[in-house]
Amino acid sequence: MPPTEPQSTANALADAFDFEDEFEPSAAFELPGEAALEPVEGFPAQGELAPPAAIAGDLPPFGLAGDTGTADAFAPPPAPAPAPAAEPEWASESAGIADQPVPRISICAFCERPDTVALVQQAARDRRLARAHTEARLGGLPAAIEHYHNENTPNLILVESGMRGQALFEQLEELANVCDTGTKVVIIGAANDVALYRELLRRGISDYLVPPLTPLHLIRSIADLFIDPDQPFAGKVTAFIGAKGGVGASTLAHNTAWQIAEARVDTAILDLDLPFGTAGLDFNQDGASNIGAALAEPERVDDVLIERLQTRCTEHLSLFTAPATLEREWELDASAYDTVISQVRSGTPHVVLDLPHGWNSWIKSTLFAADDIVIVTSPDLAGLRNAKNLYDLLKDMRSNDGPPHIVVNQVGVPKRPEIPIKDFAGALGQEPALVLPFEPAIFGQAANNGQMIQEIKADSKAALGMAHLAGLITGRAIGVRKPSLFARMLGRG
Repeated sequence: MPPTEPQSTANALADAFDFEDEFEPSAAFELPGEAALEPVEGFPAQGELAPPAAIAGDLPPFGLAGDTGTADAFAPPPAPAPAPAAEPEWASESAGIADQPVPRISICAFCERPDTVALVQQAARDRRLARAHTEARLGGLPAAIEHYHNENTPNLILVESGMRGQALFEQLEELANVCDTGTKVVIIGAANDVALYRELLRRGISDYLVPPLTPLHLIRSIADLFIDPDQPFAGKVTAFIGAKGGVGASTLAHNTAWQIAEARVDTAILDLDLPFGTAGLDFNQDGASNIGAALAEPERVDDVLIERLQTRCTEHLSLFTAPATLEREWELDASAYDTVISQVRSGTPHVVLDLPHGWNSWIKSTLFAADDIVIVTSPDLAGLRNAKNLYDLLKDMRSNDGPPHIVVNQVGVPKRPEIPIKDFAGALGQEPALVLPFEPAIFGQAANNGQMIQEIKADSKAALGMAHLAGLITGRAIGVRKPSLFARMLGRG
């Protein structure tokens, strides 16, 4: 059976290239492994190397595949743009290697087009690259070679080049001669060419990307190179914060986490309101250990310490209580919170953060790094103003993530003037994910008994609403469940 046209073209190119020409980059480029050199069924996906259709002879127009929230930064192509590509599946995974933060590495990109510089800069602002130090400049391969004649090379060099064939290989050899041991190189190319892709990998290039690209494509390539494959798991982190004090953010965080755990998903609550946290009271737990011990000495945090500090509430729910004392001021660096949260998420599928109402560097950085955010507010002017400020800031900071969820709580307080939900949503610019009525008897009884709302009245609007919110966060349907046998044995049913 005769080969298809793309196969014939690829074979002709393979014959044309001098693949026997030895390239000696072993001291500079790290080979991605023998498995990467084997043909992959289905061929690499878009954003890495598009399917081998007609091989482009000219540099393709640069464009973003899908809406990334920065349309103003890129000029529209002269011809009608193709239909936006669907968001890559990896980007929406709630847990996995792609959603872990990239380690503290240095990255330098040498681009041929300003559009590519803007793409790299947008990727660098993403929460997954927050730890990395990233630079982007124009000049392409020649600029990279010239720059590193007298400079140490970073952990990763991104190079955009429209060249193909021997000219490209010769310049890559020059770059290899000035690279330090351990430096990885990723090429942003122009040709959807399987033969070129395989030859670049054979010569030690770590990855080959072809436009159209999104920041998430670039982030995935970097994550695949630098995140430890032996520890790929990372649980999903959801942060709850109140737009103002007294709106019930902690109560919603605890009840939503309980709902997730009742759906048989291992869940952990971190009460980070260190002086005034109420998680211990809400779950009727009065353990001597608390999260303060880990935050005070983050260098000691490991699996053993985390296991010792957590309190098991139900079969699938663990609790890290706050110290809830005023004996110290808890002025800690943001890195301490990051270390503890990272350690907890490395062994728990879902982590719920109960953040205090406040604004400082660690709260801001913790919100920025979370996978999902829930802003709880009330239907009054202060609640609207603060919720809008938080929503707009976080949406802008996290342009590659979904917007925060808005929960309007305590709606319908007798004799209290309120902003109608329709007007509230219009001013906010976002429909609330959940509107909860004012039910003081149920909430008061639950708080005094150290129980969850569902344990007090499973068919209440509050219980059903929190099950709905838990479903939005986890991406799975969560129904109202009866208290588990384990909970009843502990006297919580």
